[in-house]
Amino acid sequence: MDIWTILQFIFFFGFLIFIHELGHMLVAKSLGIAVEEFGFGYPPRLAKLFTWKGTEFTLNWIPFGGFVRLKGENESVDEPGGLLDAPKWKRFLVLVAGATMNFIFGIILLIVMFSVAGGQDTTRVMVAEVAPNSPAQVAGMQAGDVITRVGDYDIASFDDISAATKQYLDVPVELSYVRDSTSHTIELTPRSDPPEGQGAMGVSITYPVISLPFGQSVAQAFKTFWLQVETTVMIPVNLIRGAISSEDARLVGIKGIYDIFNNAAQMDQTSPVAGAGGLPIYRLSIISMISIAVGITNLLPIPALDGGQILFLIIEAISRKRIPENVAATINSLFFYALILLMIFITIQDFRNPILGP
Repeated sequence: MDIWTILQFIFFFGFLIFIHELGHMLVAKSLGIAVEEFGFGYPPRLAKLFTWKGTEFTLNWIPFGGFVRLKGENESVDEPGGLLDAPKWKRFLVLVAGATMNFIFGIILLIVMFSVAGGQDTTRVMVAEVAPNSPAQVAGMQAGDVITRVGDYDIASFDDISAATKQYLDVPVELSYVRDSTSHTIELTPRSDPPEGQGAMGVSITYPVISLPFGQSVAQAFKTFWLQVETTVMIPVNLIRGAISSEDARLVGIKGIYDIFNNAAQMDQTSPVAGAGGLPIYRLSIISMISIAVGITNLLPIPALDGGQILFLIIEAISRKRIPENVAATINSLFFYALILLMIFITIQDFRNPILGP
């Protein structure tokens, strides 16, 4: 593992948590809800930096992310000016503010990417990297080749090439691609058991980049954002319908996210579309994707997450009775430990079955 890439990953992942907590704080203060502390990093406390409008800003020993402590958020008796003393609509806005901040940051990154480096032509699939001694390299493929056909499959998306590859595992197949406006056809054999870190053909793929004016960059950013939200929300439905495989729908933990980030870092160094405008395009794309994913995850109606607190708030609004504090605390604790166990299981799977490209 590259230590510099690891440090980048830790910084950016921590920053996404930091801006999530910052969103909670800014909205709470704007609505008149008292914020007792905003911490840079996690406790134990290293030093108190300053106090601003009644809020202590602190520096903590664990240099990762941050946290916000709202007045009265964990009290059984409502404190004047605290979170539980506020109207339900204000509490709702505070709860969704963290995810909203992640969404905004992800969209801003996408706008910057599309403005500086152009947008992705999602109707074509391009080779970003070719693994040494892989079937693709042996057949003569290079980074920058646009794949147009695999066997009987026309290729116009990642799903197309994934589906086609699975149909021809360990079987020689003709593959057509375009290089420098010239069409080529080769024969290769996708592997059913490729080396660790490689896909069946031995290529990493991306979409070709096309230049976009700022207005189109904004539109493309929102389109990409909504596509990610829609794809994520529809995963359970598509899994039940058989539209996607269990492998494609697998959950990814910190190890899996790092693997994706590390692959993006390598593509930034080798891909012909990387480096546009001096920006690490692939890493920015992954950071944007992670930021949006963090927002979506936090809005899931699971106790211990923001979405679970929103669910409690909805129950309170319907029943006109707040869930007892001890009951809510017990439910949150049980789901918190369940999420920890799930994350451990997912991380083990990430080590046993690393994320691979096609």
